[in-house]
Amino acid sequence: MNEQEFAELAAGSALHALSPDDQNAFETARRQHPEWEHHVTADAETAALLADDVIDVAPPPALRGALLAQIAGASPMTSGGDAETPALRSDRRAAAPEDSTPRRWGPRSWFALAASLVLLVGVGWGAVFVGERLNTPASVVALDQIESAPDAQSETVSLSDGGEVTAHWSESLGKAVLVSDSLPDISADETYELWFVRDGAAVSAGTFTTEDGAATALLDGSIESGDVIAVTVEPSGGSPTGQPTSDPIVAIETA
Repeated sequence: MNEQEFAELAAGSALHALSPDDQNAFETARRQHPEWEHHVTADAETAALLADDVIDVAPPPALRGALLAQIAGASPMTSGGDAETPALRSDRRAAAPEDSTPRRWGPRSWFALAASLVLLVGVGWGAVFVGERLNTPASVVALDQIESAPDAQSETVSLSDGGEVTAHWSESLGKAVLVSDSLPDISADETYELWFVRDGAAVSAGTFTTEDGAATALLDGSIESGDVIAVTVEPSGGSPTGQPTSDPIVAIETA
């Protein structure tokens, strides 16, 4: 057995993928060639890193089935690394009809495949998850948090044109989110402004825009017990005085 063959067996042993005969051959060569032990150490460390660093998340059944089907039905690989097409396979067999035995992947090839799949799945799913979280609007994240809070509350009011506006809040989180499905259209030089009304005074909680009357808006600042959540139509950029300049089109009591 040469060193390359031993290295392939070491990879297979790290994955516990050797047949009994191959495992015996590997152990015998290991005793006879202590200078090759670095292959064993390197493959064992790689396998441990893969096991420790990748979160154990079960893939969706459809993805798992498709992946296994792809592996089971994968075409042999050409020396250049590209999948062999039926035409290439036919030409190869015609050129060398005496060699009809499918080429086998060695243990190290399977080790590389397993490592690649684990890393791609782990990193890929992680990247998708992180990307989704980073791209999720703060209002939606806050709404999820509120709905999961033990003191989550909500109140819905109907608008004159048939639309609805719902306030969601949690005093323990100090957060409030307004969800609308049919606010009236306003001009391009106007905006909607949110307010906390407490102790007879209005405190601005930011402005927001809608898309076809729909919006999910996180109120700036912390909600307090007994606040009224209100919405007014203000000049673009918000009220120039810091106080409402029009009557509220929405007023929801949280007490």
